[in-house]
Amino acid sequence: MVRLCGHCCAQRAVLRRPKTAEQLCRECFYAALEEEVHQTIVGARLFRPGERVAVAASGGKDSTVLAHMLTTLNARYNYGLDLFLLSIDEGISGYRDDSLETVKRNEETYKIPLHVFSYKDLYGWTMDEIVREIGTRSNCTFCGVFRRQALDRGAALVKADKIATGHNADDVAETVLLNIIRGDVPRLGRCANIVTGEDSPLPRVKPFKYTYEKEIVMYAYFKKLDYFSTECIYAPYAARGFAREFVKDLEAARPRAIVDLIRSAEQFRVPGLDGVGNAAAAAALPQPGNCERCGYISSQAGSACLWEIIPS
Repeated sequence: MVRLCGHCCAQRAVLRRPKTAEQLCRECFYAALEEEVHQTIVGARLFRPGERVAVAASGGKDSTVLAHMLTTLNARYNYGLDLFLLSIDEGISGYRDDSLETVKRNEETYKIPLHVFSYKDLYGWTMDEIVREIGTRSNCTFCGVFRRQALDRGAALVKADKIATGHNADDVAETVLLNIIRGDVPRLGRCANIVTGEDSPLPRVKPFKYTYEKEIVMYAYFKKLDYFSTECIYAPYAARGFAREFVKDLEAARPRAIVDLIRSAEQFRVPGLDGVGNAAAAAALPQPGNCERCGYISSQAGSACLWEIIPS
């Protein structure tokens, strides 16, 4: 028996949405997902007309769908944004060099400019060189810090007002879980924010905060979008992989578990950090600071750059 779309009741349903259990055809799925992202953008006031927005582009499914959808919604709803792609070349042979070719094709497809910045130019090291020095144990820690700063520096150099990232609901849920496991109270209190760095020159926004990874994959597949799907060669050593597997198991048992993890973090309150409680409680928690060497944000006041830990 052919199951019809629950919206239009005319076309054959091709998928069941995990959050709503709706059976939808392709066109109704496109419309539903795009409207959901639009409502997220509008509801959280992520953008203002005239802003220059850097779309963090890795060539993967999330950033490719983000570039496609922001371009589509910007035209459809007249956001008035000046969009461009911003890519970071970490210097990972057989991975990033190939994915950048995908980003270059996306530049042509969406007719928005691409800017690429490399670890080698910014820091004097490629990620491959760092791994040769430190091994695989902490490479994702180094890369995460370097990549975040590289995006900030690159966006500042090309005069962006904001950075839009492709972090999806699964990513946010994994981060919530990791911070619970680590007992990282300060980060747990802010990791589910849809906008981060609001007090910095370059805020970051997450239009896909409530969008499931499965739906992003299906959107890219049905739309036949051009994206790179190979995993980073150093990813198997990352702690996040364990959290990802656990979140997938939770989703299999209860599809709403992903968004419930996010909602739990949104309701999390830390005395002192949220304006409630006393100053002593806030002072007892680690406070972010600025690096003594480069001036960028660090985990605590007076910290040095991670590259100083790398043997010279």
